[in-house]
Amino acid sequence: MPQLSPVAAAPQIRATALHADGFTLSALLAEPVDEAPRAVVVALHGGGMRAGYLDNRARPGLSLLALGAQLGYTVLAVDRPGYGVSAARLPRGLALEDSAPVLRAALADFSARHDTGAGLFFVAHSDGGKLALSAADAFGDVLIGMDISGLGNRLAVAPHQLPGPDGQGDWRKHWGALRLYPPDAFRLGQALVSPVPEIEAAQGPLWPALYPEVAARVRVPVRFTFAKQEQWWRYDEEAVAALTRPLTSAPVRVDHQPDAGHNISLGWAARTYHLRVCGFLEECLLARAAAVPQRQKPGRPRRHTPWGRRHEHGRPHAEPHARSRRLPAPAPAPTPAHARAMDSRSPAPGAAGAPGR
Repeated sequence: MPQLSPVAAAPQIRATALHADGFTLSALLAEPVDEAPRAVVVALHGGGMRAGYLDNRARPGLSLLALGAQLGYTVLAVDRPGYGVSAARLPRGLALEDSAPVLRAALADFSARHDTGAGLFFVAHSDGGKLALSAADAFGDVLIGMDISGLGNRLAVAPHQLPGPDGQGDWRKHWGALRLYPPDAFRLGQALVSPVPEIEAAQGPLWPALYPEVAARVRVPVRFTFAKQEQWWRYDEEAVAALTRPLTSAPVRVDHQPDAGHNISLGWAARTYHLRVCGFLEECLLARAAAVPQRQKPGRPRRHTPWGRRHEHGRPHAEPHARSRRLPAPAPAPTPAHARAMDSRSPAPGAAGAPGR
């Protein structure tokens, strides 16, 4: 793994926007200084949070965006559909099956304008992990792997205890022991808190039933991390077996993070966890470099994204960046449920504090 240089220039972290065929997603971006990226780390926050969850400013060294850029990666932390600037257009949010094509379109837009190196790597927390797993098969070999924290498939609480539009749940389950967080974490965290969109909250209790089919479609390496004080999801031996069993086509690993609660990236353990994330990305890159070449099956050419296809408003998409890996063909048009969410005019009666589920 690339080594940190004591004299390396600090990367700049800036706000940016991604265009997703009619939607705009807000995001935070950090890029390596004076060098092309080795890959793009796409960070997806959990429920009731914003993209800044992965940009911990409570103490130097805790931000994944800063660390990743120093190690030679571009890091793009995306506000999921229904959060950030898209909340005005999607006040009720989107179901997972509708969020996945929006994310894919947004990352296609990013790839058309930026060097993506070896490809994309998802780092996702809690509900963001659901989107990462659901969207994985749409990215083909552009997706290198994914690292997911704070998500299982067997709840440690009753479904009605989960946070949602009508309640915040037990806030202590998001954090664990307060000693696990820097003193400024809670003050700074208030700026990250966002209402959990109605559709997302309604789909939350359904995840254990949805998971097996979603997991069966994943083809890239996956690492799950459970904090030692994780309180939303079970991570005992039986639960871990149930989590890994459906991933029949993906290498999978389950790790535990000491001295951490559910919101790992906001705590003292953030740097340790983020370094392990980058280490796993390096392992995935190594596995690709060392893999035995696969023969292309006759009559089955690789499909590439038609970057020149017309935008829904008639404007052609930009050509992909010269060093970007192409994404596979686009997903089908949004479903009727997607359209109903778009047309909603009234915001959900949100709970302003289901941070990080």
